[in-house]
Amino acid sequence: MAVNSSFAGLGNSSFASLTPAPASADEAEPWVRGELIRSLMRASRGSYLLAAALMPAMVGLSWGHVPTWQLFAWLVVGIIATGFRIWGEFVYGRDFADRDSTAQEYFVERYRMLWSGSAFAWGLSILIFFERTPLVNQFMSWLIVAGVATFPLNGLALHPPLLKRYVNTLFATMVVAIVFRVIDLAFERPHFHYGFLMLPVLHWFLLLRSGRRIHETARNSFELLFHNHILINSLTQQRQAAVSAVAMKNRFLASAAHDMRQPVLALSLYADWLRNEPELVAEIAPKIVRATHAVNALFDSLFDLARIDSGQVRLHIERVDVGQLLHDLELQYRPVAEAKGLEFRVRVAPGTVQTDPIRVRRMIGNLIANAIKYTAEGGVLLVSRQTNEGLRVEVWDTGIGIAREHLRDVFLEFYKVADHAGTSDGFGLGLAIVARLSHALNHPVSVRSRIGRGSVFRVELNDADEAEAQSRISGAVG
Repeated sequence: MAVNSSFAGLGNSSFASLTPAPASADEAEPWVRGELIRSLMRASRGSYLLAAALMPAMVGLSWGHVPTWQLFAWLVVGIIATGFRIWGEFVYGRDFADRDSTAQEYFVERYRMLWSGSAFAWGLSILIFFERTPLVNQFMSWLIVAGVATFPLNGLALHPPLLKRYVNTLFATMVVAIVFRVIDLAFERPHFHYGFLMLPVLHWFLLLRSGRRIHETARNSFELLFHNHILINSLTQQRQAAVSAVAMKNRFLASAAHDMRQPVLALSLYADWLRNEPELVAEIAPKIVRATHAVNALFDSLFDLARIDSGQVRLHIERVDVGQLLHDLELQYRPVAEAKGLEFRVRVAPGTVQTDPIRVRRMIGNLIANAIKYTAEGGVLLVSRQTNEGLRVEVWDTGIGIAREHLRDVFLEFYKVADHAGTSDGFGLGLAIVARLSHALNHPVSVRSRIGRGSVFRVELNDADEAEAQSRISGAVG
C-alpha cells in the first residue's frame, strides 16, 4: 500500500521490539563438574615438579648398587613424563582454563595420558631399588614412592576417573615390576616376607576409598556454593524489585499530584465562576465536562494497569473482524484528530484474528490517542495489512518523533520523554498498558521513529490462546 510523503521519512529509522529476551539459568551439575576440574588443575599445578625433584634422590639411593645406564634410563623416562605434564598445563592455561564445563571435561579426557605417563614412570622405579639396594635405602625409596602416590590425592580426587587411571597405572606397574624382580631372583634370598606384597594393594585400596570421600566432600561444597549463588542472585533481584517498586511509587505520587492538579484546579475555578456568574452556564458547562473527562481518563489508565498487574483482568478470546474493529476506532478518534486540525486516514485489509476484542481495541486505541496527542500538524494513518507472518495493524503519525535512546523506555509505566510537547498531562501509562496486553495476547508491538518526522507503531495480530493468555496475565503478578 502506498503511503503519502508525510510518512515517508521513517524508512531509515531505528527499530525497537517489545519481544522479551529469553531468560535461562545454568544447571548445577555442569557447573559443578567444571569447577571440580578447574580446582583439580589448580591443585596439580607444580605438583609434578616436586615429584621430579625427588627423582635425583631415588637415583642417589640406588647409586652404586644398580648399573648406571639403568638409573639414567629411568631418569630420562621421568623427565620426559614431567616435560609432557608441563606442556599439558601450558595447553590448559592457553586453550581451556576460561571455557565451560564441556571444554574442561574434554581436556581431561583428551590429555589423561599425561597423568598416566607420570604414574608409569614412578611405577618403574621399583625396578631400580627393589631387592637391589640395602634395606635402609629400599625403605627410603618405598617412602618416596608412597609419597608420590599419595601427594596428588587431594587434586586427582576431584575427578574420580582421572584418579582411578593414575592410581591403577601406578600400582599395576609396581606389581608387575615386583613380580619381575621376584622372578629375576628365582624366588631365592628374598629380604622380605611375601605378605609384604599386600601392602601396595592395601595402599591402592585406601587411596581410592579416600579419593571417593574427598570427591564427595568437594562436590557437596561446590553444589552448596552454586545454590548460594542462586540464592544471592534471587535476593539481589528481589531487593532490586523492591527498590524499583518504591521508586515507581514515588514516581506515581509525583506524577499523580502533578497531573491531577490541573484538571482538578480547573474544576474548582469553573465551579467558583459558575457560582458567581450562573448566566455563563452554557459557556462553562462544556469546560467542566472536559476537565471531568480528563480526571476520569487519568484514573481509568491507572486502574487498567493495576488490574493487569494484579491478574484481575479476565480475557475472552473470540474471532474478531479486524476491519470492523478499525472502522469503530475511526468513528471514535476521527473527531478528536479533526478537532486538532489533523488529517485522519484509514486503510483496511480484510482479515480476522483470534483475540480479545476489548483488550486489542484498547491497545490500538492507546496508540491512536498517543499519535494524535503528539502530532501538531499533518495527520494520523491507521493501516491493517496482510504479511507473511499474518495480519498487522500500523499507526503512523507525523508528530514530534522519539529519539533512539527512548524507544524502549516509552513502554515503561510513568515514563515521559523530557521536553516533549504533550507530556505534561497524563500518567504516562498508555504505552505501558499496550506493552502488558501485547505480552498477554501474543501481539508483539514494535516502534520506529525519527525526531521531527513522526513514528509508526506496529501490532502483529497473532491468534491468541485464551488459557495461555490468561496465564500470562496471572503470571505478571509475580
